[in-house]
Amino acid sequence: MSRSSGGGGGGGSAGSSSTLRRVGLGVAGVVLLVVLWELYKALGPATGVVIGDLTVLPRTTDLAMPHVWDMIGRLFEPSGSGRNAVPVWLAVVQASLFSLGVAAVGWVVGVFVGLLLAILMQRFRTAESAVLPWIILSQTVPLIAIAPLVKRWGSTIEIGSFTWENWMSVAVIASYLAFFPVSVGALRGLNSPDAIHVELFRSYGVGWWKTLCTLRLPASVPYLLPALRLAAANAVIGTVVAEVSIGLRGGIGRMIIEFAQQASGDPARTWAPIFGAIAIGLVAAGFIALLGVLLRRYRRGEVPA
Repeated sequence: MSRSSGGGGGGGSAGSSSTLRRVGLGVAGVVLLVVLWELYKALGPATGVVIGDLTVLPRTTDLAMPHVWDMIGRLFEPSGSGRNAVPVWLAVVQASLFSLGVAAVGWVVGVFVGLLLAILMQRFRTAESAVLPWIILSQTVPLIAIAPLVKRWGSTIEIGSFTWENWMSVAVIASYLAFFPVSVGALRGLNSPDAIHVELFRSYGVGWWKTLCTLRLPASVPYLLPALRLAAANAVIGTVVAEVSIGLRGGIGRMIIEFAQQASGDPARTWAPIFGAIAIGLVAAGFIALLGVLLRRYRRGEVPA
């Protein structure tokens, strides 16, 4: 009994040490990036590094590369000139939460559609041959080109008192990018169980649905988690880009454009919404990591998406 307790304590300690180590490496990576930024700004040429007609490294002027402390300082300045102007960091947080909510809706819809398509393709081989090429082909369509079309199509929808809003178009674009890795990763996972295990279920007369729930879905977790992580990143990117293409106000994408218009007068300020977009990506990745903890009993080893 004492050995079991000691082993459990050792496992918990090892897990805590591993978590602290990952956090420490993440912080060290950020610090290293800041050091490299300031070092290059101090030592690099003002005109940048140019080879022929190609600029390899950026210029080091304050307009092109503001100091990190100037970027951070702008976060605490007012976002406007009015009496009710809030600090820039608060405006960025509000815009980030708005975009994060839209991206979350797109991610959920994309995951649902991707899983549904994967189950359909796994169940019917004909469906896989017919649908999978179109799923792959769908990702070749430029996102900026379809975003205005989605907004236009959505505005024509009339169901009783239901009104299509612009944020819904952005969520559709986010789900459009999110469903692809889920459908491909889930299909690989659903087909991953060994033939001997599938035949064993058949020999006991277990139906397809129960085999799906008790064998194929648990076996797909190592394939599905990387796909969900990629889908979360795609949903965030799709949300930011679609906000710019559609012109949706209130999100971080629109704020990036608005602050970029002030780049010539205050270049450090333009980085504030970029930090917000990075924060959205980190929150999305953290959510998938939490989901992985909840499904750790099925994680025998993740397979890259």
